[in-house]
Amino acid sequence: MDPVVVPILVAAIVVVFLVASAVRIVPQARRYNIERFGRYRRTLQPGLNLVIPVADRVNTKLDVREQVYSSDPRPVITEDNLVVNIDTVLYYQITDPRAAAYEVADYLQAIDQLTVTTLRNVIGSMDLEETLTSREEINSRLRAVLDDATGKWGIRVNRVEIKAIDPPHTIKEAMEKQMRAERDKRAAILHAEGERQAKILTAEGTKQKDILEAQGTQQAMILRADGEAKAVELVFQAVHRNNADPKVLAYKYLETLPHLASSDNNTFWVIPGELTEAVRTVTSAFSDQSPAGPPKPAQPEKAATADADDTSQESLIPELVAGSTASLDAATAAEEAEKQAAAAVSDAKAEAEAAMSPQVPRREQTSGD
Repeated sequence: MDPVVVPILVAAIVVVFLVASAVRIVPQARRYNIERFGRYRRTLQPGLNLVIPVADRVNTKLDVREQVYSSDPRPVITEDNLVVNIDTVLYYQITDPRAAAYEVADYLQAIDQLTVTTLRNVIGSMDLEETLTSREEINSRLRAVLDDATGKWGIRVNRVEIKAIDPPHTIKEAMEKQMRAERDKRAAILHAEGERQAKILTAEGTKQKDILEAQGTQQAMILRADGEAKAVELVFQAVHRNNADPKVLAYKYLETLPHLASSDNNTFWVIPGELTEAVRTVTSAFSDQSPAGPPKPAQPEKAATADADDTSQESLIPELVAGSTASLDAATAAEEAEKQAAAAVSDAKAEAEAAMSPQVPRREQTSGD
């Protein structure tokens, strides 16, 4: 081999190495800190960058995208002396690569320790109930402290979230019992409220029903009374318009008398005192229906018979009145009164027919003479 070729090859290799060492390609969202002879020189931006070989070197490569850091559960004591385990989630972003590399040795460890100490200060001023229900307040206070402390490290804390708060097992059981009791209480209250509403609605429905039934009964009674009043008025007008005499009224009185005991609701019934006068009036009415002309005196036997009938009828009526006014059974008294009234009417009709029958033989005897 030619001795001149060897130095040329060595020089070419050195040149290629120097060129490769002088070129630095930085990816997107990355930042490289360059040191020249051990001193910070500059931060390379994304793209093609040239450096001095041997003199410049890359110290740290940093990612400026937003990153997530989840810490391990840490024990924290609350104000009411209960130990709870709390783990947090931290969202941060590097804004100054130089400060993140040279202001703090390990920014992740520094952020973690600062989070724990701040969390213990915040939780130490709260009891368990407030700790469980005040996550937003805890997050905002943590973020304010971390953002203020990490600003000089070239890091911006965008968000801090409490991932879990784990109280002791006994506290969990007590909380579960309390929640179960609260649910049972709400269920009992809702059930009682439902029953109360149901009873109120039922009572209102019953009230409306009773009111409507009472109004219906009232209207029916009013209409029935109006009908009876109009019927009585029509009968009264018809009687006065036709000028009915006492004989007709007495006869209608006797016809109506049996109907007084026809109702099933009658428990006590009294025969009116006007019954004797009504029977006499009807008897005289049928006796006065003879033909025109002066009536002839009746034979002694028939007159005696008529007197006996009058006597028997008059004796029958006081017995009827006396027997009816006694304290008998309601049904028996009604039946007896009905029978006696019908018998009185039939006797009156028979007497009237007997009074009219002797006139026929007299006419035959007169014609024979």
